[in-house]
Parts: sequence; structure tokens; C-alpha cells
Amino acid sequence: MGKYWHVLNLGLQNTMVYRLNFLFRATLGLIPLMAIISVWRAIYADKPGGQVASYELAQMISYYLVITIVDALTAVTEDDWQIAADIKDGNISQFLLKPLDYLAYRFCLFSAGRLVYAAFAVVPTAAFIWLLRDHFVLPPDAASAVGFVVSLALTAMLQFLFSFTLALLAFWVLEVATFIFIAFAFEYVAGGHLFPLDLLPPAVAGALDYTPFPYMLFFPVSVWLGRVSGEAIWLGVLVQLLWVAAAYAVARGVWRRGIRKYSAVGG
Repeated sequence: MGKYWHVLNLGLQNTMVYRLNFLFRATLGLIPLMAIISVWRAIYADKPGGQVASYELAQMISYYLVITIVDALTAVTEDDWQIAADIKDGNISQFLLKPLDYLAYRFCLFSAGRLVYAAFAVVPTAAFIWLLRDHFVLPPDAASAVGFVVSLALTAMLQFLFSFTLALLAFWVLEVATFIFIAFAFEYVAGGHLFPLDLLPPAVAGALDYTPFPYMLFFPVSVWLGRVSGEAIWLGVLVQLLWVAAAYAVARGVWRRGIRKYSAVGG
């Protein structure tokens, strides 16, 4: 494990170079969030009962604020592009000759990037949450808080493995951008970035429960808000863990097939 701690340390040092970029990205990323919250305020102003699909205004605002927190800690930024570039440019050859697992290597770099980004995003995000503190909902109990932390870790793994597998398509195609953009667009809606999945028709929301997408964002946010409670939290965590295991198996399988096809020439 020592070599992976070394990779993590190198990843932290390399990522720190972009600390100012991370600060600006996190700060400017709050502008679309402000627009979304303004839209929902206008929607609730026309609702006599003050609820939309059992969400009160405070819960709806908290939903998007918690999304910001989850994104800062779990979202994949440029890892998939870097993996695809390693394959396309032949840089991956060096890892095939060393006692270093490429998936673990990339996960260490992904973790380092998330840690540094979260460290610099915490100031603008915390300030924004403080301004909306009257509408920010905390987890209702300790079980929800613990369940959220566990689910958050699994969400990060699922996000990474999903992107890692997509990037491995570079073994077969010259450009993976189309696949990444399509997958991101679908995950943006089916994962609950755009709106809570509770707002969808029950048949559609029920069908999405059989996919990994709700567990890439919607589930941990629902746990934080207390919309999933009791045994349902740990049942959801178990399902999420199964999806992580399945994504890991798929990633390993695609990697093995890709390596058989891979070839690099020149010096």
C-alpha cells in the first residue's frame, strides 16, 4: 500500500497547483445554483399549500445545496479525459511494466483531486449556505448523518468507476468525448442533478430505481434530508454497495479486454 500512499501524496502536490482555479470554479459554480433557487422560489410563491411533491421550500433549497456538497466531494472532473489520453497516447505502457495497478493509481489521483477541490470549495460554499441558513435542513438524526457519510463514500466510488469504464472505450475508439457527453447528460437527469426524482411520474421513478443513476447523487441527498429513514437507509446503502461491486467487476473486465487489444509502437 505504500506506493499508493505515495501516489496520493504526489496527486495532492500536483493538484495544489490548481488551487486558485478550484476556488474560482467553486465560487462561479454558485451562480447557476442561485438561478435555480430563484426559479424554485418563484414556483413556490404560486403554490397555495407551499409544497411541491411533498417538498417544502426549505427542503427544495436544501436539496440543491446538498447537491453542491456531494458534487464537490464525489464528482469526476478530468479523470476520464486523462485516462483516455493515456491510452490514446501510449502513456499507459509504463504502467504495464510496473507493479502498479492502473485502476488503483487513478483512484488515488481522483481522491487527491477531490480532497484539494473540497478544501478550496468549502469557503464559498459554506458562505453561501450561511446566507441561506434559514432554509438549510440538517439531517434529522444521527442515523441519517452516518448513513449520508457512508453513502457519500460509495457515491464517489460509483462515480469514479463509471467514468473509468467509459474512458476505457479509448481502447476501441479514437475519441470517447461523444460517449462521455451522452452518459453525463443522461446521468445529470437520471441522477437527480436537475430536479428531485420524486417529481417524475411514479412509473419512471420506479424504473430508475433499477439503474445505478439514483445512487450516484439522489440517494445520499435523500438520506441527508430525511426522506429515506430507518432500515431503508441501510437497504439503500446495500443496493449502492452492490452497484459499486458490479461497476468494479465491469471496469476490471473492460480493462482486461482492452489490454488484449492494446498495442504501442515507437519510443
